Amino acid sequence: MDDLTAAGYAVALSALPPGASGSRRLGVLVAAREGVAALPSLALPWPERHLAVRTRLDGRDVELHTLHSPLSQKPGRVKVRTLETLHARLTEPSDVPRILTGDINTPQYESREGVIQTFARTRGGNIRPHYGERHDRAELLLIDDLPGAHGWQDAFRALHGYARRDRSYVVKPPGYGWRLDHIIVEQPLAPVACEYVHEVREAGLSDHSAMWARVSTGD
Repeated sequence: MDDLTAAGYAVALSALPPGASGSRRLGVLVAAREGVAALPSLALPWPERHLAVRTRLDGRDVELHTLHSPLSQKPGRVKVRTLETLHARLTEPSDVPRILTGDINTPQYESREGVIQTFARTRGGNIRPHYGERHDRAELLLIDDLPGAHGWQDAFRALHGYARRDRSYVVKPPGYGWRLDHIIVEQPLAPVACEYVHEVREAGLSDHSAMWARVSTGD
C-alpha cells in the first residue's frame, strides 16, 4: 500500500476480521489515480472479500466493485451467499455506471457456442447433489445474468467472443485451468480493449494471471 501511495495512487482497503487466518486473511484493494471514496460494506458472510468505491474514469463518476469470491467447497454456502448478495446490489438502480472486477471463481467451462457451466455441475453437465441448483444459479448471476438480463458487458467476451480460449488460473501439473477473473461493465460504459497478462502468474508473482481493460465512458 505504501508503494502505491508513493506512486501517486489513492488506495482503499477492505477490513480484515480480528485475528484473521486461513482463507479469512485475504482482503481486497482498489488503487486509483483519481481518488477513491469507500462505500458501505455489504452484508456478506466474508465482507473482507469485497470492496466498493466511488472514483472517476475520464472525468465521469463511476462505482467500482472488486470481489475475491470464496471457493465452492467452503462451508456455510459462503460463495453462494456472496454472489447472491452482490448481484442483488448490482441490479439495484444507480446514479452512476458501475464496474465489477475480480476473482469470481467461476465458471468451470465456457463452450464456443456461449454455454456456461458452473462448478456446481459435473463435466457431463449434471448437478452435483452436494451443491444443488441454488449453487448453480448463484455462479451464473454475475457472469451470465448481469450481461444477459441487465445489459452489462463481460469485457473479455464482448471483445473476443467465445471462440477465444483463455485461462487466468492454471493447475500445474497437469496444466488444466479456468477463466476465473473478470471485468464486467455497466452501460453506458463499454470495453474497448481487454487482455490477460499471464507473465504475472508465470513469474510467480501471483497464482492468477493479471487482467486489464480499457473502458470508454460512452460520452
